[in-house]
Amino acid sequence: MRETPPPAAPAKGDEHRFPCDQCGGDLRFDPGGGRLVCDHCGAAEALDGTAPATTPRELDFRSAVSGSLDAAEIEETRVMSCPNCGAQTEFDRDIHAAECPFCATPVVTDTGTHRHIKPKGLLPFALEESTAHAAMTDWLGRLWFAPNGLKTYARKGRRMQGIYVPYWTFDADTTTRYRGQRGTHYYETRTVVRDGKSKQVRVRKTRWRSVSGQVARFFDDVLVLASHSLPRRYTDALEPWDLSDLEPYRPDYLAGFRAEGYQVELEEAFGEAREKMDRVIRRDVKFDIGGDAQRIRDMDTDIGRLTFKHVLLPVWLAAYSYRGETYRFVVNGRTGRVQGERPWSAIKIAVAVVLGLLVAGAVGYAVALGQGQI
Repeated sequence: MRETPPPAAPAKGDEHRFPCDQCGGDLRFDPGGGRLVCDHCGAAEALDGTAPATTPRELDFRSAVSGSLDAAEIEETRVMSCPNCGAQTEFDRDIHAAECPFCATPVVTDTGTHRHIKPKGLLPFALEESTAHAAMTDWLGRLWFAPNGLKTYARKGRRMQGIYVPYWTFDADTTTRYRGQRGTHYYETRTVVRDGKSKQVRVRKTRWRSVSGQVARFFDDVLVLASHSLPRRYTDALEPWDLSDLEPYRPDYLAGFRAEGYQVELEEAFGEAREKMDRVIRRDVKFDIGGDAQRIRDMDTDIGRLTFKHVLLPVWLAAYSYRGETYRFVVNGRTGRVQGERPWSAIKIAVAVVLGLLVAGAVGYAVALGQGQI
């Protein structure tokens, strides 16, 4: 009797390469044209038309955290781990040394792998690098106190890198039972004495009544960043993302770009998503209580169907080392919204302080002169 082979382990993620049919060079995804192009010979190819034109598929959260997710949903990719910021970025097998795109730290690559849940969806880049670079330099130009040298360096410096940053999204059906109090305002007239005179004033008071009830809400695509490589204040400021335009994941969109592996695990991410949901549910409960004021004594939320997706969102990134400091700038690859370090020029600040003192002195002199004190 032939022995039954053991189940196959999840295969390591394939390195998706897209060679040009004309010259053999690597094709890259062109955000402007929505196709694959070759920078070497200029040839262009349409995206693979075999990919299903559907919305990204949701996965069951409880199956994932219990370890019973289908093995086909797991993959391993070769990653470069930065010793400075901890970013884990996918890279090609023929690269042995590189610079971390998130903090500009030189990194010698190794054969490390990242075993993770496969991405189910992404937003393709919509802006070319030149457009993102112009948006960044315009943003820097509006920072008057930024060092001129950094502005010039950024304007003439190397190209920005296109990075797909990992996120989780959560869908949840929730039902919440609550107990609390509804407050109704009313006014009483009182007589008070001020400066020896009697005066009537209206004083607002609140009458409270106990209430209870139930609210329900479906949450769609609650977004949670799955990376620690960039400060949260930067990535939050890049929102909103047009998640209604998420495409099913396909490797064509990553041609010529890099993808970061997630560092925030699924359960931890859901904890943050739950905090976002609870804030919305509290607003729902207060609206349901009604009245002029509300008090919530307790809430008990049941979550029915709970699903998630691992998705990739496009960010143009630049990290510049300038006079011993690293400055990072990020651009939303869909909208062009810019965020980053706000560098300060000590010389410009000193000049501004001196000018301020001179203006204040001139104003004081003019006032004194007008009053005949001089």
